[in-house]
Amino acid sequence: MSERKVLTKYYPPDFDPSKITRQRAPKNAGPRLQTVRLMAPFSMKCTHCGEFIYKGRKFNARKETTDEKYYAIAIFRFYIRCTRCSGEITFKTDPKNMDYECERGAKRNFEPWREAKLAEETEEERLDRLEREDAERDAMKELETKVVDAKTEMAIADALDEIRSRNARIAKAEQDGTSARPASPDDADADARRQQQEDADAEAARRAFAARAMPDLREEPIDDALLDEPMEPAVPAFTTKARGKKDFSAALGIKKKAPPPGIKKKAPPPAVSASKPGPAPSKLSTVLVAGYDSDDD
Repeated sequence: MSERKVLTKYYPPDFDPSKITRQRAPKNAGPRLQTVRLMAPFSMKCTHCGEFIYKGRKFNARKETTDEKYYAIAIFRFYIRCTRCSGEITFKTDPKNMDYECERGAKRNFEPWREAKLAEETEEERLDRLEREDAERDAMKELETKVVDAKTEMAIADALDEIRSRNARIAKAEQDGTSARPASPDDADADARRQQQEDADAEAARRAFAARAMPDLREEPIDDALLDEPMEPAVPAFTTKARGKKDFSAALGIKKKAPPPGIKKKAPPPAVSASKPGPAPSKLSTVLVAGYDSDDD
């Protein structure tokens, strides 16, 4: 049985190592290529035979360093062959979108998430858009400034024309020997119109207040002599009625002994009679109490 790993090599009898010379291989003037093992970065369809190549399938590819760069990031190109027709397929890196870009030999399958991502605005595009908006805003601001300046110039020109015409009128009046006082609004007429308007407003206010009737408070005149008299509070008279004591012993059938003839019962205190008049109230208190009994106040 032969060995699986042969460590020795066969040298023929006529082998002369001195005849072996060192030689330099020709330099590769084109792009530098190297063979790498990779997986398909996306699912694709071969344009030669229509074979579908799914994402993640392994290939022995040739890697090429291109002259293109995204800022300082190098861009690489890869060459693979179709598994059915051996057609060459080329794709390269896309550092701008952090993805790969299919160049030729195949067509990338539709991916909805990728389309939505491409529709989004990147940071570089956002910066470009902001720069364009700033430039447009500056242009609009400059145009608005020009319009304002033009309006100011027109107003100044109108004022100068008015001053020139007034000076010419004054000079002509001085030559003719008439008054050179410029025409001014009639102050007397303006004051008269203002006074007339104020009078009309005052008359309208007087009519409005005169039409409103004041409520009658029904105030009664108080005599000064009544104020000098002392005021006594009006005390109402109350009548108390004596309530008889209920005899519970009679209800229970108990007979009471008759009191001895020498003992007399105490008489109850006299009740306050309503007929007995109290102290007479004063005239002032009577007037005040009578006035407060009305519900009109």
